[in-house]
Amino acid sequence: MLRIENLTKRYGDKAAVDHLSLHIQPGEIYGFIGHNGAGKTTTLKSVAGILPYDEGEIYIHDISVKLSPIEAKKIMAYIPDNPDLYDFMTGVQFLNFVADVFGVSQADRESRILKYGNMFELTEKLSDPISSYSHGMQQKLAVMSALIHDPKLILMDEPFVGLDPMAAHLLKQTMREICDNGGAIFFSTHVLEVAEKLCDKVAIIKDGKLIRSGTMEEVKGDASLEDVFLELEAEKD
Repeated sequence: MLRIENLTKRYGDKAAVDHLSLHIQPGEIYGFIGHNGAGKTTTLKSVAGILPYDEGEIYIHDISVKLSPIEAKKIMAYIPDNPDLYDFMTGVQFLNFVADVFGVSQADRESRILKYGNMFELTEKLSDPISSYSHGMQQKLAVMSALIHDPKLILMDEPFVGLDPMAAHLLKQTMREICDNGGAIFFSTHVLEVAEKLCDKVAIIKDGKLIRSGTMEEVKGDASLEDVFLELEAEKD
């Protein structure tokens, strides 16, 4: 579903992401962990087609993000860590706007807005302006907008920040359901306990370089993910 091959992104002389390669299969929830500034967001934005990159190639379902960006974006969604929504719109106007961009039929958008609106307890607020939403409500709306075109690959940057426990639980269930139906999810998180319980595979990035990846069992062995992560972070380059 996602192939990252030797991805390199530089800011001046510094490589924010340094020859990173990662493959994600359909059905996988893939966690991406690392300290602040390790290169997680840069990687996700490169995959989403938001940031141009210097070297390497990214394929989504065998479609090149660099050569066919629009075709690649049609089958993926990206949820940033701090969604910047059009707060002059109402919630339902924003969802319909996103549905229009992706060419979602009237029947499909209505059923998905109803499904996810009820799930996240946002239906009654969808006629209100987004400017009146709390951070958590905006996060829920961003999730709904990402799901409205039924993407095959979903990229999430710290998706649980700002969500109440019930909403976080529902999002985890939804992530699993999407992957059980053949989709794939690549998300960054600082909450290692969540990654350990939720992810099929995990990748650890440090100073722009991938230092360990694989199934949860392969990465952590008999230790906890937190112990392994802290040990790898402490190692000298």
